[in-house]
Amino acid sequence: MLYWLMKWVFMGPLMRAAFRPDVRGAENLPRTGGALVASNHLAVLDSFVLPLMVPRRMAFPAKAEYFTTPGPIGTLQRWFFSGMGQVPIERGNGRAARAALDTGIGVLREGRLFGIYPEGTRSPDGRLYKGRTGVARMALEARVPVVPVAMIGTDRANPVGSRFWRPAKITIAIGEPIDFSRYFDIADDRQVERALTDEVMYAIMDLSGQEYVDVYASKAKEALEKGDDAAA
Repeated sequence: MLYWLMKWVFMGPLMRAAFRPDVRGAENLPRTGGALVASNHLAVLDSFVLPLMVPRRMAFPAKAEYFTTPGPIGTLQRWFFSGMGQVPIERGNGRAARAALDTGIGVLREGRLFGIYPEGTRSPDGRLYKGRTGVARMALEARVPVVPVAMIGTDRANPVGSRFWRPAKITIAIGEPIDFSRYFDIADDRQVERALTDEVMYAIMDLSGQEYVDVYASKAKEALEKGDDAAA
């Protein structure tokens, strides 16, 4: 109920007025069944605009802290994120990463849309970075297609370091689903997962027009934080 109120009464209308979103290729989202929606990640705003502007309800991972914070603020956070269809994800070691994958796979097996950012974190400079292979692993284990998506302009509406959103034109480009069914019976093959992940990232690059960098975004951020511009 809260999701639909947010979509059509509260946040949705405000976002349409502020960002004039142009959703291209909405017909490429499967009307039924599970699908993994893989998007580039330019700003925090992505996780609000994308699920509220696409035709079907979509779940996104959210930090577990949003669901476990005590007190009145924690209660409001749990109410908001649960109502928006977000699912709690632990971050940290390998066990937490596996649990996060299992959570997403569970959502997909229920026949729902699940959004993911293959880069693993926001782009530090607007370029598209190397994808993490979790996107391929989830698609193969859940046996669902991957729908590539490009968010364009959210970094202008929600600049890095700014607490406030600014009116700016946003485009959401949705590509055709990528069918990996020919690989469904190949289990835990790192080379296959890498190849499929790269295919997803190239599809996102074609939609977004971003420059692609064959380095993980987290590594680029570390380099920038250390002041190593050349390495970044």
